[in-house]
Amino acid sequence: MRINILSGRTLRGFMESEKSGGLVLIVCTIVSILLANSSWIGEQYRSIWEFGVGSHSVAEWINDGLMALFFLLVGLELIQEIYEGELSNIKRAMLPISGALGGMLVPAGIYMFLNHGTPTLSGFGIPMATDIAFALGILSLLGNRVPTSLKVFLTALAVIDDLGAIIVIAIFYTSSLSWVSLLMALGIFALLLLLNKKFHVYNMIPYIVGGIFMWYFMLNSGVHATIAGVLLAITIPFKKGEKKCMSNRWQHFLHYPIAFGVLPLFALANTAMIIEGNWDQSIGEPFAQGILLGLIVGKPIGITLFSFIFVKTGICALPRGINWKRLLGAGMLGGIGFTMSIFITLLAFDDIHYINESKLMILLASLASGIIGYTWLNFVMKKERERIS
Repeated sequence: MRINILSGRTLRGFMESEKSGGLVLIVCTIVSILLANSSWIGEQYRSIWEFGVGSHSVAEWINDGLMALFFLLVGLELIQEIYEGELSNIKRAMLPISGALGGMLVPAGIYMFLNHGTPTLSGFGIPMATDIAFALGILSLLGNRVPTSLKVFLTALAVIDDLGAIIVIAIFYTSSLSWVSLLMALGIFALLLLLNKKFHVYNMIPYIVGGIFMWYFMLNSGVHATIAGVLLAITIPFKKGEKKCMSNRWQHFLHYPIAFGVLPLFALANTAMIIEGNWDQSIGEPFAQGILLGLIVGKPIGITLFSFIFVKTGICALPRGINWKRLLGAGMLGGIGFTMSIFITLLAFDDIHYINESKLMILLASLASGIIGYTWLNFVMKKERERIS
């Protein structure tokens, strides 16, 4: 049995912005690595991101502050998908949910198996992530041969994947808690929720002000500050079928500044690292193998295997335009971790060696996953077209 799936109202626009945003991320990453390792201006370039502004460096303000806006956008996308998009129908939602579940558990399992009993076990969350900007950017290179259903599946899978990453960050990468600050943040969250659900306040000012204070208290609570972005998204008024509701307007406003501002800045700041001459020796270390195998091998196996199990047990069905070969290709692209994987790396490790080498392994794994996924899908679709003709 096959069912037809339709994307959410803003899904097409979302994919278009992410597609071009992915190319910007690639350029920023290459430029940042070249500048950081330049004998002329490498030290000065790296010092830009280490420069102190108040109690934080520029890079920390980007990671703790601007990235909260990225998580706000992820939350807004998730809310829309639940009400109107791919996740609004449980039968349709179960395919990307199953794929995302496998795409998180299998890579994490591979990493934990290889790093059991080592000080790098805390990095298990690194290979669980999928970077939607890069993945859709690679998929777009295949042109109109890619069915909309495959793009929708990959997008929904990545959104659920982000939700999983948010949960992992909140549970496993939280430092010692300041209960006063945490309760203050949750109190503001509850107040904003009441303004929306009980008092039907549709003026954006209270939500902006409340969101800033919630971020501040979350920053000082020990829970990562970016979680405030997701909580704020839950409180923003959303009306099903209304294009100009506050949630949709915020989505529209945030898409391009984040795709072409926040994420490129994140890429520049977090890939400004020195690549040692003996970097290849790190590949033999358990944490590096866990990241490489988790993303390159674990992602496609987990996504495909769990989707197969859920389809064969009748829990969900393959949509029109997707077969198992195409789904495997989408799983390969799921191994492009980049943004969220690097973000989790910064939370998982304190040792600069592990941080920098993990970033390098993420880049290598993402590059390999992109090449393998593109080559496989190009081969599959070419063969299918030849059979038709």
